[in-house]
Amino acid sequence: MADIICVIGNKGGTGKTTLSHMLCQGLGLLGQRSACVLTDTSREPLAPNGRRYVTADARTPESLTKVVDKLRTMDGWLGVIDGGGNRPEVDRRLYALADIILLPFRESHEDIRTVLADLERFPRAYALPSQWPTNPWAREAADRSVAQWMSAYRHRILRPVNGLSSTKLLLQREVPDQLPTPLANACRGIARQMLDVLEIEYRDTKDPEEEVVDADDDVGMAGNLPHYANGHSR
Repeated sequence: MADIICVIGNKGGTGKTTLSHMLCQGLGLLGQRSACVLTDTSREPLAPNGRRYVTADARTPESLTKVVDKLRTMDGWLGVIDGGGNRPEVDRRLYALADIILLPFRESHEDIRTVLADLERFPRAYALPSQWPTNPWAREAADRSVAQWMSAYRHRILRPVNGLSSTKLLLQREVPDQLPTPLANACRGIARQMLDVLEIEYRDTKDPEEEVVDADDDVGMAGNLPHYANGHSR
């Protein structure tokens, strides 16, 4: 039976679609089979060409039911459902069927206020800092805001995913044969986090010529937040 990971949240522009594809690409790089499931009616399906995962169109309630039912019969697979933004009813439905819920948020105070409300609303969800600044001063300020406003939820905050301009390559209809090394490393980083939370063993299929980086370096949780989610009870 496949594990289902849903990427939701009551705010648009936090990178749900990008993170869904990054996670699936990273799972493929770690030898895992996955499907990226589109539910956002404002987007068009993407071709699977060049990806290390399959794509599925579930933009209607009926098609979502069929895709999820199919995934549940597929041993060893993971389904990553892109919930889109600002759709409370869809969020509630996805929360009910998911094994893991991710709530991406950016460093703005508005995003932090929204994700706090969502963490309260969805007690099994994890907050995921998304498109996190890489400039040291901006990064320090962002981490300080999270530490100040989200300390009560520190065990439900995953390591940040850094902002990378190359992530747009994953949202093209067809992706290049070779992705930039920093993007591949970032995809692996978020995939490692999910597999650790799900307590799934994995192997790394890193290409020999790609840069070897530490798991904490390529997604980088700051010292202001010493605790982060590292297990999942199902």
